[in-house]
Amino acid sequence: MTTDTSDSTILLIPGHWLGAWAWDAVLEHLTSLGHRAIPLTLPGLDETDTDRMTRTLDEQAAAIERAARANSGPVVVVAHSGANAPVSLVLNQHPGLINRVIWVDSGPATPGIAFAPDFPQEAEGLSLPPFEMLGEQASLEGLNADQLQRFRERAVSEPGPVLRQIVHVTNDARFDVPTTFVCCSMTSSQITELTKAGHPMFAEVANLKSVHYVDLPTGHWPMWSRPSDLARIIAAEALNN
Repeated sequence: MTTDTSDSTILLIPGHWLGAWAWDAVLEHLTSLGHRAIPLTLPGLDETDTDRMTRTLDEQAAAIERAARANSGPVVVVAHSGANAPVSLVLNQHPGLINRVIWVDSGPATPGIAFAPDFPQEAEGLSLPPFEMLGEQASLEGLNADQLQRFRERAVSEPGPVLRQIVHVTNDARFDVPTTFVCCSMTSSQITELTKAGHPMFAEVANLKSVHYVDLPTGHWPMWSRPSDLARIIAAEALNN
């Protein structure tokens, strides 16, 4: 039997094409470490939802907010990859709800930017690309054949409205939320250098008041390539409030 080591509830938010299932291995490790963690499947990524292709970033942010409010204690949000957009909206709208945000090979969305603003209006959604193409955009390092097969079998196409919606954030209180970057396919040194250089993709990082970087060298999906190490990092950062 494990004993709770933190009052925080950890919300695990997966990136594009993924549901709560993507966190299975990390969830198992977090539970064994005595933490209460809840993986979410965002609106639009539930394959049983017949209207899922109409879901928006606003609906995804609302789902994260509801999950955060459902817990009486402090909440730590873990956001992987494309989950940065809806989590950024929550940080903007309800910064007081979140004790810490942990970006996993991700980071706060740049204001005024959409993931794919030119995604065709007539296209319902974006399917998981062939791995040869995906690997040119995000590192597949550390994933074995079985993991790639599960990724392919379980992936759900990303709704067009989510891809096209521009992220609008204006509340400076979002910068006060303690922040951790788990750096996988990019190192912490690379991120800090790009931030100092004023790279537009890291515009938000320079304004954060409390930032901690943790390097976890692997590919873009560490919840599969290094789940126990990722869980230990999340557990440690959840206590760092």
